[in-house]
Amino acid sequence: MPYSPAIASRLTAIRQQLEIEQIDAFIIPRADEYLGEYVPARNERLHWASGFTGSAGMAIILKDTAAIFTDGRYTVQVRQQVDGALFQYLSLTDDPQIEWLADTLPTGSKVGFDSRLHTFAWYQQAISRLDKAQIALVDVKQNPIDVHWQDRPTLPTAPFSLFSNESAGKTSLEKRQQIGALVAKQGADVALIAALDSFCWLLNIRGNDVPRLPVILGNALLAANGDMTLFTDLNKVPAGFSEHVGNGVIVKDESELKEALSNLAGVKLLADPNAANAFCQLQAQQAGAKLIAGLDPVALPKAQKNHAELQGMKACHIRDGVAVSKFLAWLDRQVEQNIMHDEAALATQLESYRLTDPLYREPSFDTISATGANAAMCHYNHNNGTPATMTMDSIYLVDSGAQYLDGTTDVTRTIAIGHVTDEQKKMVTLVLKGHIALDLARFPKGTSGQQLDAFARQYLWQHGFDYDHGTGHGVGHFLSVHEGPQRIGKNVNNVALMPGMVLSNEPGYYRTDGFGIRLENLVVVQPCSALAGAEREMLEFDALTMIPMDVRLIDKTLLTDTEVNWVNQYHAKVRQTLAPLMQGDELTWLNKVTAAI
Repeated sequence: MPYSPAIASRLTAIRQQLEIEQIDAFIIPRADEYLGEYVPARNERLHWASGFTGSAGMAIILKDTAAIFTDGRYTVQVRQQVDGALFQYLSLTDDPQIEWLADTLPTGSKVGFDSRLHTFAWYQQAISRLDKAQIALVDVKQNPIDVHWQDRPTLPTAPFSLFSNESAGKTSLEKRQQIGALVAKQGADVALIAALDSFCWLLNIRGNDVPRLPVILGNALLAANGDMTLFTDLNKVPAGFSEHVGNGVIVKDESELKEALSNLAGVKLLADPNAANAFCQLQAQQAGAKLIAGLDPVALPKAQKNHAELQGMKACHIRDGVAVSKFLAWLDRQVEQNIMHDEAALATQLESYRLTDPLYREPSFDTISATGANAAMCHYNHNNGTPATMTMDSIYLVDSGAQYLDGTTDVTRTIAIGHVTDEQKKMVTLVLKGHIALDLARFPKGTSGQQLDAFARQYLWQHGFDYDHGTGHGVGHFLSVHEGPQRIGKNVNNVALMPGMVLSNEPGYYRTDGFGIRLENLVVVQPCSALAGAEREMLEFDALTMIPMDVRLIDKTLLTDTEVNWVNQYHAKVRQTLAPLMQGDELTWLNKVTAAI
């Protein structure tokens, strides 16, 4: 890319600040103080310092050089956005950043970091490794980026909203007492609730502070008796909040968090070292608190949706099914008329159908609208360059989701644009076979997603293929589209799947410079009624997503009778569910694309 004078001057400003503080290197992660996946524009420090817009990365600024570390998803994008004359391109996985610093810097060097932007576990590992190299890790008093970022965006100012107790299925007081008991069970007096979606779930509130995630910024401390202090912007507290949350909730300005942590001498504080920031845990520890390392106590109960939450999830998936199906019907009509749109126009058109729903709020993530070879980049974003235009006789992949007041959706469909090759049909069918195998899985209580991951990959493996992302992630209830702690993937994850958990089922295949395939439904874990009374308590999945799959991409000769029946039964259910809500050409299209194969 061409030389970037704006980035060069920002690097100079950072280096001048480091000179003043006598620091030899400064680490800039992509994360902000809240360590979530989504970052408000005001906190996009890595973007400001480097020009990189990806969702995972880290930069290290040295006195004379700089390096940017990204993962395999962004090897192309980083070179398009970040000036190679200013930054060396390195890998997040192959070039561990702390190892790189230990190898690059001489003994006696000082490495600056902002403890608010890193987990406590990262801090412990970093200081241990750098100590061995006789390099000091220094928590800066002021982040040099915050000092020099003149035109820094402001945070949203809208008040947060009260999420109805009926939709939540439980009052805040009930939730806080339930989670407080779990805190006590861990031997703690107080828990640091750092995840934004966790304290919003606990208080039955939603907000507008973070793009794609309906939460507010802040932190919270929850006592074992269920009492809670929320630290946030006091201007955002709406009328009726105290009555809504019930007894035992105090709200303080976020600036008072440091003082509150400093008053925890002798308190046993439960905090997640892998998710909560180092700053909070170091403050508490230095004040004399005893840290108890453990998972966020909200995560597991939040993941197990209750009846009211599941009713909302089912309802929003039906309306979302209508919206996405209308888009797919429109797309087929455009292709029949040989009208080819670009990826941005397609994403906008898809959202236009969702916008008609009064309960729709925003996308649950940036839509992946990818045609042809772009779909081979599994986290492609058409906003990062010039959107490509569809071409006839190709494959189009669209991965999108929505935040509705009653739930969160996420779906991927792979669509034939004109004629496709036998090889493409074969690959789609192998992906579909894996999707079906996972959808039909029955498994005993206590099974983790890691144990089920191979169900989805087995047919690709038999032909020498695979994909590099997880098979499934948890999804929140009008909260995060990527919710833990459950997931389906190769990586170690021993969290048992439990009734009420919502996950994605999304195997895929990506041929570099060729095409990309992903077939994704959201499913909910439920007791297996067909095996009620079996020797073991058995569970199964039930699909929430009600949107047709493109049968033009299926090679039926590769399917078993069971798989053909699955396709036909799924499409019959989609037709039965959506038909009463569609009419005219769109209903005609629905009946056609869901006909038995």
